[in-house]
Amino acid sequence: MHSAQDGRPQQYPDEESPLLVSPERKAVKTPTPLPRLQIFILLLMQLAEPITSNCIYPFINQLVSELDITGGDEKKVGYYAGLIESLFFATEALFIMQWARISDRIGRKPVLLTGVGGLCISMLCFGLSKTFTGLVISRCIVGMLNGNIGVIKSMVADLTDSTNMAQGFAMMPVMWAVGGTLGPLIGGQLARPHDRWPDVFTDPFWQYYPYFLPCAASAVFSAVIFCVSAAFLRETVQKTPRHHKKVRFASDDTLVDADAALDAPSADANVPFRELLTHPVVWSVANYASLALLEIAFRAIQPLFFSTPIQLGGLGLPPSTIGLILGSFGVMDGVFQALFFARCVDRWGAKRVFQIGMSMFVLIYALFPVMSVIARQHGLSNSLWSIVVLQLSLSVIMDMAYGCVFIFITSAAPNRRSLGATNGVGQLAASIVRAVGPAGATSLFALSLDHNWLGGYAVYAFFTVLSCLLMFVGIPLPRRAWASDDDDDEECDK
Repeated sequence: MHSAQDGRPQQYPDEESPLLVSPERKAVKTPTPLPRLQIFILLLMQLAEPITSNCIYPFINQLVSELDITGGDEKKVGYYAGLIESLFFATEALFIMQWARISDRIGRKPVLLTGVGGLCISMLCFGLSKTFTGLVISRCIVGMLNGNIGVIKSMVADLTDSTNMAQGFAMMPVMWAVGGTLGPLIGGQLARPHDRWPDVFTDPFWQYYPYFLPCAASAVFSAVIFCVSAAFLRETVQKTPRHHKKVRFASDDTLVDADAALDAPSADANVPFRELLTHPVVWSVANYASLALLEIAFRAIQPLFFSTPIQLGGLGLPPSTIGLILGSFGVMDGVFQALFFARCVDRWGAKRVFQIGMSMFVLIYALFPVMSVIARQHGLSNSLWSIVVLQLSLSVIMDMAYGCVFIFITSAAPNRRSLGATNGVGQLAASIVRAVGPAGATSLFALSLDHNWLGGYAVYAFFTVLSCLLMFVGIPLPRRAWASDDDDDEECDK
């Protein structure tokens, strides 16, 4: 029996007392309010990247043909156009780790401003290029100077905590979808302005540089974002002041260099690259690369499938209809992610939402041959359009996986000072697969048709099987985030 030694009356159980006392529950934390202005500026900076990278897609094939890069061989246009498109991700992969490390040392803001400035300069150079070498150099400039996406994720992590991180990352996939919609729209509508609006663009300059206007429009957008960010974006990396002086300890007469004391290892110090590749980081990055590979392959195959004639296994849609379909995805994705992503993660956890998103690829790729069969038998019927809408809806659900994997990579960082490097590793892996993914996917698409592998549907079978296999990569992920799971374990040990 317990005695009331503290002077309080002893409590005896009665008929209303529970038979089993449940363990004490951890108090639910109130979400910390987001710094909305800072998050908004970061989202604008992220938006500049897909706009500048995608605005060349509507006219890049025509540009390559008009510059006579192929020597009149139209079959080589796709090869050179694909090379130019991939150069951005290839050069980004070479330099993104350096920018990530630099952001951990000198701060996020200078690196982000350098990246946005590089976007502006490279697009102006691209619009003024009249040779293949000029096009290559301009795309390499933007990839070399732009390490923004990884640094932006690090800065969002700096501005959030475990209670509002899902809200902070919720809009990042939306910005990429919006940029992927606005970029081609700018490139398609503003290309060759002398032909479209001859009364307005009368100067011979627009005839000699017919694709400068869309490049200049995206460059102006980047310049505006540069000015806004320079004025209102606040630095999140705290710099440690260094004072070169001698310190005398009271216990003895030993003099110690203060700089050496500052250089001593600490929990908040930068982590060497080898030590950065911990179990959580490796698994998080592996899942990011898997997601990026399947998604970039789908984005490369989808418009190719839509434009391929029905007799060859596609839908034979005109560019205007393809643009409408891709634009509708951007709207659907933006609304869905903004309204439901944070709620889904809060309710089911990041791992379950991520696995649901990854599982959508199986259905997405499997629907391509279904649409092809319906188009061959019934043409562009209502049943076909319902399948197109279904595939778009599944891709919207799939896009939630990006916000989840950003949470995993951020929470896997060994400490705050390694956030930039950790996100840099993730972006490096994603850039590599994005550099080779489109060419590999479209080449497999062409080979499937040329050799009639599985009736021309081998490319879809390959990526359906690959989607099933890559789902297993997500098994080691924690339910919510690496840090939060550790916290839960600590609570249980207490």
